Amino acid sequence: MKKAISLVLAAALCAGVLAGCGQSQSSSAAGTSSGSQAAADGSKELNLFTWVGMFPDEVISDFEAETGIKVNYSNFDTDETMLQKLSQAKGGDYDLVIADDYIIETAIAQGLVAELDTSKLENWGNINPVYQGQFYDPENAYTVPYGAGVQTIVYNPAVVDVEIKGYADLWNAALEDNLAVIGNYRVINGMALKVMGESYNTEDTATIQAAGQKLLELAPNIRLIKDDNTQDDLISGEVGAAVMYTSQVTMAKLADPSLEVVFPEEGIGLGIMAQFIPSNAPHADAAYAFIDYILRPEVSKACFEYMGYYCTNQAADELIADEYKEFLTLPEGFDDDNTEMIQPISAEAEEAHVQVWTEFKNACGQ
Repeated sequence: MKKAISLVLAAALCAGVLAGCGQSQSSSAAGTSSGSQAAADGSKELNLFTWVGMFPDEVISDFEAETGIKVNYSNFDTDETMLQKLSQAKGGDYDLVIADDYIIETAIAQGLVAELDTSKLENWGNINPVYQGQFYDPENAYTVPYGAGVQTIVYNPAVVDVEIKGYADLWNAALEDNLAVIGNYRVINGMALKVMGESYNTEDTATIQAAGQKLLELAPNIRLIKDDNTQDDLISGEVGAAVMYTSQVTMAKLADPSLEVVFPEEGIGLGIMAQFIPSNAPHADAAYAFIDYILRPEVSKACFEYMGYYCTNQAADELIADEYKEFLTLPEGFDDDNTEMIQPISAEAEEAHVQVWTEFKNACGQ
């Protein structure tokens, strides 16, 4: 899943994504109902570690005003950077981390994540169970979901002459030099695997190489491979179709409601961000207070409308504004059995993916 949004959620999604490490300029009533109180251990600080732009300013400032806990918001650029710093700190320094599913599995295996005491979370029951029990935390012992996304196709029916229902349609010659895709090689290689009826997570290198040959057939249709702000190229008309992250889809549809969003019929790739408390967090109770605060429906609404990712708080779904609901809540008829999460694979399989991706980018002139 593409991370937060180093892309700017433009005017449509609340100005000023770069929240300035938790410093805020305004405050609003994000919710003062029962729930989060000052940290039980008297902690007056919370060391929050995640990507930039994960919370609206007012959510941070209202939490600070209500609890008296100061949020020290520091950022990382990639999940791997987070893991390196958390490992160096031996699970200390930070009180709450938000990161991607696959890296959390590694952090848990390395003993860097504390088990949750859900008795400290009054709003635990608000979590949408669709986003729980996943591979990285099957017993929900360590994590609290905070946003999800799917790999989605979006196209402009006014300029594209083919009806797109799935990944296979992207190979149609009518899309020559008219397609943009994100720069995540497991996602894009995975499109070819899905067209072939295979898993994103196959360990068979021959299958991965066959998917690479299939991808080479897609190269004439590729105009752009880019990870950030891919939606801008669709909105401007630079391309007629794109494979994008959920937050980018949100921005594209807000800018041009006539765009068509496609959940690929071959299957949907799902990614989840989650919160966890490091094993030696200096202010663990402050982390519990913040998690519980974020789990309030009205606070979650503010967060997800700001981020542009799927809302993982089931109690907040009905509060999401109509203009966002289509993009931030699960589509009608959503079938969890038709989703698959991209997971860590062997070094040999990973190497095969990298080779396939390099050859594909070269063929696309990227």
